[in-house]
Amino acid sequence: MEKINHAFEKMKMLVGMEMEDEQQQPAIEDGNSFSFMDDFNRHCTLTTKQRFYGFAICLVAGLTCTLLSILVFFHPIKFGITFTFGNLLSLGSTTFLIGPKRQVSMMLDPVRIYATAIYLASMIIALFSAFYVHNKLLTFLAIILEFGALIWDGNKVVWFLSAQLFSFSSQAHPN
Repeated sequence: MEKINHAFEKMKMLVGMEMEDEQQQPAIEDGNSFSFMDDFNRHCTLTTKQRFYGFAICLVAGLTCTLLSILVFFHPIKFGITFTFGNLLSLGSTTFLIGPKRQVSMMLDPVRIYATAIYLASMIIALFSAFYVHNKLLTFLAIILEFGALIWDGNKVVWFLSAQLFSFSSQAHPN
């Protein structure tokens, strides 16, 4: 049982939840910051179990939409809508784990800012061209750009996670 608790604590540290929710509330109230994200975080506290449920639900819904988009691949407008909504849900799933403030700060990190800008712009263009312009070519080009930004940023995420896991394993077993 102790190993499970230890693994759970490592997982919480990996996703940025070092402190329990009860410990976070006084720290948030002590700060005199009136920013939107601080206010949002203060009013939207979730337990660890609720965060994992929200993550799982959004991730499964996002992956389902993304996989269903393959069925309508030859209809670029339907494909653009389902693929983009799948990506939005998948992006929202990580927000449950690390919180909206940390999600935004990670997305606006100088290393990721270009990929984030291209990714968000291509999602907006894909939805705009699918819903309002009804242009198949523009929707398809936006989806290609969206997919490219996703792969570009995904390589950075894989590198980051592998570096984090390596640092956890080297801390757990010092030589």
